Amino acid sequence: KAFDGELMTREWLTQPKTKQGLIIPDIERDILFLTVVNRYQPTPPSTGFIHGFCLKAGALASTVAHDSHNIIAVGADINSLCLAVNLLIKNQGGIAVIDANQQPHLLALPIAGLMSNQAGDKVAEHYRDLNQRATQLGSTLKAPFMTLSFMALLVIPELKLSDKGLFDGRDFSFTSLQI
Repeated sequence: KAFDGELMTREWLTQPKTKQGLIIPDIERDILFLTVVNRYQPTPPSTGFIHGFCLKAGALASTVAHDSHNIIAVGADINSLCLAVNLLIKNQGGIAVIDANQQPHLLALPIAGLMSNQAGDKVAEHYRDLNQRATQLGSTLKAPFMTLSFMALLVIPELKLSDKGLFDGRDFSFTSLQI
């Protein structure tokens, strides 16, 4: 569970929504996909679920993901999530929104996936636009991309997601999504 303006998360136990035996997002209860994709090695993505982003559709993704700067994305559905991740892969990094109509919006960060080669005022304009688009998708977070960037920082409790799986920062060990 993510909180507005907070780096710490909380473990939240709930009965998940399932379809054909698989856990799926539950938009009505704000349970969304969260995934981390390793940018440096061809490995399978890690996927979990998160509460607190309040997206009703679409996805957000970023390569500004402390500390490893892998791709981190949150999404209301698997198609939006995949579109957002693939957009960042294609552009060698950035910050992205896939809107409710599956249309991509991107602030490219081609320098290590962290920096732009555009003028500062242009970057700020693009970033404001992406924040507004996140709000249009339902996010109630004041800084959704800042919050997202810390969901992969394992040293901050309680639960975070890395490219190797779900990590419990209280006892510094990987843990299962299910109990």
